[in-house]
Amino acid sequence: MAVNANVNVTMATADEQIRVSDTVKRELDRRRREGESYNDVLQRILEDDRDLMAGFGRWSDEQANRVREAREKSKQKSKDRMRRLAEDE
Repeated sequence: MAVNANVNVTMATADEQIRVSDTVKRELDRRRREGESYNDVLQRILEDDRDLMAGFGRWSDEQANRVREAREKSKQKSKDRMRRLAEDE
């Protein structure tokens, strides 16, 4: 059963409101930092979307290397599997 509930999120002043779904409200709550208003969190998210460099450099070198290594292992595993399948034909 689908429920289409709307939640009013009060913005900068009491007379400025937007309607968002429960799902969007939960996501805003999840992203909201301590002391942030809903307006603050929306503004931060929208600014990040406009900044092409936002998000770059968020991983440490160690984290990035682990991801690269895992990706290379996965690619090699896939190549090996394809080779085995081709040999079986």
